[in-house]
Amino acid sequence: MEYKVVPFVALLNSKNGNSEHVAEQLESTIKSYTAQGWTYMGLESVTTFVQPDAGCFGLGAKPGYTTSNQMVVFKK
Repeated sequence: MEYKVVPFVALLNSKNGNSEHVAEQLESTIKSYTAQGWTYMGLESVTTFVQPDAGCFGLGAKPGYTTSNQMVVFKK
């Protein structure tokens, strides 16, 4: 069995974007991959810690932070 994991980031217009637009984008992603023979498994959230950046001699240092990404999982 093969698996494919692709990132999903919905793009919204700040003036008239809503959850329906997000659903349409996810549906489009799912349809695109199922047309290629993949079976949709689900949407997973992956949490990642980004290491801090010490900067040069401490100047421009940036603290570490946690971020979350949505991944669409398919299988064949």
